[in-house]
Amino acid sequence: MISDTLKNSLGWLEYALYAGGLLMIAVFLLLRWQGENARQEGLRAFEQAVAIQQEQAELPAELPGDASTVEVAVPAGQELWSEARLQAWEESLAATIEAPLAVLRIDRVGIDVPVYDGAEGPSLDRGVGRIRGTARVDAEGNLGIAGHRDGFFRPLKDIVVGDRIELETAEGRLAYRVTSIDVVEPDDVSVLAKTPNRSITLVTCYPFYFVGHAPQRYIVKASVEPTPGKTQGVQTL
Repeated sequence: MISDTLKNSLGWLEYALYAGGLLMIAVFLLLRWQGENARQEGLRAFEQAVAIQQEQAELPAELPGDASTVEVAVPAGQELWSEARLQAWEESLAATIEAPLAVLRIDRVGIDVPVYDGAEGPSLDRGVGRIRGTARVDAEGNLGIAGHRDGFFRPLKDIVVGDRIELETAEGRLAYRVTSIDVVEPDDVSVLAKTPNRSITLVTCYPFYFVGHAPQRYIVKASVEPTPGKTQGVQTL
C-alpha cells in the first residue's frame, strides 16, 4: 500500500505540474495579446506616416518639417515564431526608427506586415525590409523584400502559385499574383535582377525549420495585376 506521506508528495507534485501548466498558458496568451496590440500599432504608424505625407504635400515648399520619423511597434506574436525572434522583436521596441514604406498583405497565409527600408537589423526585427538596390515600393521594377523565416515570413511556407499579394504605399494599393516559388543558393542574386514591369520578390531563408543558419533561400515571385493607364520608370537606390 502507498503510504500517506507518498500520497501527499504525489498530490503536491500533481498540483505543481498543474500550476506550472496554467502559468505557461498564461504567459503564451500574454505574448499573443502584446503581439497583436503591437501589430495594430505598426499598421497605424504606417497610416499616420501616409497622412503626414499627404498633409506636407499641401504645405508651401518653404515651410520646414519632416514628421516621417514615428515611434513604431510592429506585429510580433504568432505561435510559429522562434523564441529568439520574439526576443529580438521585443528588444527592438525600445528604439525609434523611420516609418514603414508600405504594408505587405497576403491574406490567405495570414501575412499583414509593415515594410521598412533596408533588410537588416531593426527593420527585420520589427517587420520585413526592402532590399536596397531593388525597385522602390512606389515604382516600376523588381522590388525585393526580405524577412526572417522564423518570424514574419514563416507563413510563406504555405504560399502557392496564384496567391494574391497586396502592397499598400502612400501612392495607393496594388495587387500582385504569385507566379513562381523556388529554392536557390544564397549567392544566386539573379532573383533580384531588374524587370521592365512591376514585380515583387520575397526572400527568406530555407528550410523554414532548419536548426542553425539555413543554407538556402526561399524565393517567391509575383507580378502586378495590370492597372490601365499608369506607367512609371524604374527607380532604385
